[in-house]
Formats: sequence, structure tokens, C-alpha cells
Amino acid sequence: MADQSNVAEFSVSEVSNAIKRTVEDAFDYVRVRGELGRVSKPGSGHIYLDLKDDRSVLAGVIWRGNASRLKVQPEQGLEVIATGKITTFPGQSKYQMVIESMEPAGAGALMALLEERKKKLGAEGLFDPAAKKQLPRMPRVVGVVTSPTGAVIRDILHRITDRFPLHVVVWPVRVQGETCGAEVANGIRGFNALPKTGPIPKPDVLIVARGGGSLEDLWGFNDEEAVRAAAASDIPLVSAVGHETDWTLIDLAADMRAPTPTGAAEFVVPVKAELVALTDDLSRRLSTGLLRFLQGRKTELRAAAASLPAPRDLLALPRQRFDMSAGRLEYGLRMNTQSHRTKLTTAARGLSPITLSRQMAFSKERLESMRNRKQQAYTNHIRRQRMQLDSVSQLLSSLSYKRVIERGYAVVRDDEMAPIGHASAISQGQTLHLEMKGGTVVATAGDTPVPAEPTPTETRAETSSSGLQETAEPPAKKKAVRTKKKTQNDAQGSLF
Repeated sequence: MADQSNVAEFSVSEVSNAIKRTVEDAFDYVRVRGELGRVSKPGSGHIYLDLKDDRSVLAGVIWRGNASRLKVQPEQGLEVIATGKITTFPGQSKYQMVIESMEPAGAGALMALLEERKKKLGAEGLFDPAAKKQLPRMPRVVGVVTSPTGAVIRDILHRITDRFPLHVVVWPVRVQGETCGAEVANGIRGFNALPKTGPIPKPDVLIVARGGGSLEDLWGFNDEEAVRAAAASDIPLVSAVGHETDWTLIDLAADMRAPTPTGAAEFVVPVKAELVALTDDLSRRLSTGLLRFLQGRKTELRAAAASLPAPRDLLALPRQRFDMSAGRLEYGLRMNTQSHRTKLTTAARGLSPITLSRQMAFSKERLESMRNRKQQAYTNHIRRQRMQLDSVSQLLSSLSYKRVIERGYAVVRDDEMAPIGHASAISQGQTLHLEMKGGTVVATAGDTPVPAEPTPTETRAETSSSGLQETAEPPAKKKAVRTKKKTQNDAQGSLF
């Protein structure tokens, strides 16, 4: 039976929309304080997050237009006060808060987050004083990362122009807002990536500058990406963010911190007038010192010249020694000639024909005597060598196995002409080469019958280590070897 109730029926969409209107009418403007839990930033530019306390969680969303105007970017663990409205998401039967603005829940929350990030980056060594680089004494190009429209860049340019005019390159960035940290990091990395010989000159020193402001205004310079880019910069970097009492994490990562942007310009460039004055003073002192040095050397040279004797006095003594030597030269030559003449006369007396004939006769007798002695010694040596050779030849002939063969023995060899030393090494049908008295016989080994009881008259072979065998008359009934016919020098070999 059909239901006859008068209760109205609603569709799902009608119920969802009614709930949405009711919630939005009741919570069209609320301020919620809580701790940020999950924070998600997809590519669309919207921010999805959770507000939570110790008992509940409220989902929230910040649309892209409002997200770009936030002073402090939402981060997990930050306590904030969010302003907006409560609405529903009918697609999943959920409610959420559409956040229009957000601010930290007091400076204490931001300071706590700042201290936590400082400890984290400090533990990684980004603030290590040993990694700080020295600023160049005379930079040619200065790079400035700041807003191109603020008073900061004008103060820096004015101060550099007053002190030492040089080339300044500005990398424009936002110095406040959501994208501040990322743009500052890109500026630092961009300057470091410039080639040295490119159309844009690569700076010798960098300045990251911003005017004063609250902690929220300077929060972009506490961004982790910007701090890491400052610590990794190969170009020396000077931080000039805020006033002297303000400090950010980029100040700790920079190679030097300036109290103001104007102070940063004073740090990176010297005063040209002071350098010119110093150069003039050094040049004047150099000229004065050089003149004084030359005057002193000139005085010393004059004193040394006054103490030297006159040139004619220096040559007087050598000239006198020359005259004395010239006077003795004639007498010396005469005596030298006389001495050589005496020696020549003495030598000539020893070269008379009679003396030479006697010396030649004596030498000829000695030569003949030595020739006879040599011939006798050679004859005796040949006789001794021949006697020794005959003795060795007789010994070799007496020990040769051929003498044994002459007495009736035979040398048994295999196909490779290697001696066979024992009968067990011979197999049936093997070709044997028998070297015996009268020549070499080729034979084939036949069947060997089993021997009967040995008798004293039975043939035995005595084999030496050299393969020699002595054979007696074999028994008439025993056939040891079957002979093989071979024509060799028209003779037939036989084992018998």
C-alpha cells in the first residue's frame, strides 16, 4: 500500500542547497583562531588547509586572489586568526571555511616559528662563520636585489655615485607578500648564473635590500628558499633588510650584514676621493723617498771616488814591472837557444851509423832466438794434444756399444729407433729394428708361447740399460719371433 504521508519530499540538491544557505546566513562573517595543520598549495594558486585545536579540525580554503595578498604565508604549526565565512561543499556533504584574510595570532607565534627555522637551518651549517666570503676591495659591478620603485634603490644608487661611481645592475623583486621569498632567491641565483663575458656583466658583489617594516612585512626574507640561496651564493653578498634593530634569517646567511641599505653601499664601495688622496700621498712619498735614496747613493759614490788613487798611479807599478821583464827577455831567449842546441848535439851523437848497425844486429839475434823458442813450444804443444786425443779415442772405442755388438750382442729398437730395454716392452706384431754385427735387421715380433719348466739350457736374454741383448741357441720347439721379410741392401734380416 502506498505511503499516504503529507510530508514533503526534497531532492538531494535541494537539501544540500538549503543547508548551504542556512550555514552561510548564520556564519557569514567569523574570526577563527587555531593552529594550521595540513597546508596544500596546488598549481591552481588556491591554498587548502586545516585549522585545528586540541579537539576539532576545520577545513579551510583561500582562493587565489586572496592568497596573493596575504602578509604571512600559511605554514604548518603556525597559530593564526583567520577571517571569512563558513560554507558547505555539497559535492561531498562537507563544510569548510572560505578564508579572506589571515594574520598570525600575535608576534609570539611568528617568533616561535622563526626560532624553529633558525635552529633547523643553523644545524645544516648555513650560518657557519667559516663559510663567509671577503668582500672585494674594488668591485667593478654591483648587483642589487630589491624593488625597482622604492626609496631603497635610490638611496643605494645615490650613495654609490657619491662615493665611487661604477656599474650597478638591479634585479627587480617584490620585497613583501607571498612571492617575495621566491623572487629574492631567484634574483640571487640569477646573478650567480650570469656568464663573465655575457651582455649583462656579472656582479662582483651583491646587495639584498629592503626598507624597515614589521615582522610580517619582512617575513619574505625569512623564507627558507631565500636563505638557502643566500648561503649558496658564490658572489659575496651583503644583507641590508630593514632598520638596524630588525633582523631576518637572510642576515645570518649573508657574508655581511649592513644596518641600512645606505650602509650596505658604503660597505661595498670605497670613497673615490679618499683613494685619490691616498694615491697622491703615496706617490708624493714615493717621489720624496726616491730622491732621498738617489741623493744618498750619489754622496756615497763621490766619497768612494775620492778615496781611489789617480789612474797614472795605478799604472806606474805595472809599467815598471813590464820594463824589467822586457830587459830580461833578450838574455832569456839567448840562454834558451843555447840549452836546446846542447841537447840536440847530445842526441845527434847517439844517432851515428855504427851505433845503429850494432843495435840492429843485436835486435836481429834476439828476434831469431825468440822465433826458435816459439817453434819448439808450438811443436811440443801439438804433440801433447795428439797424445791426449789418442788416449780419449781409445777409451771411447773400448766403451762403445758397437764393441759389444762385435761380440755377438744385438740392440733392439722400436719404430722410432728408441732402444727397448726389456722383453716385456715388446708387443705382438710390433716391428723391431735389430742392430747386430754385420748390419741392421727389421723383424716382426710373433706369438710367445707360455714357457715350460725352465731348464739350465733354456735361452735367457740378458738386457742392459742400453738395450743390448745376448742370445744363446734357442730351443728347437719354441718359436719366439716371427721374422718379417724386408729388402735392405739385397739382404733379408732374421732374428736367429
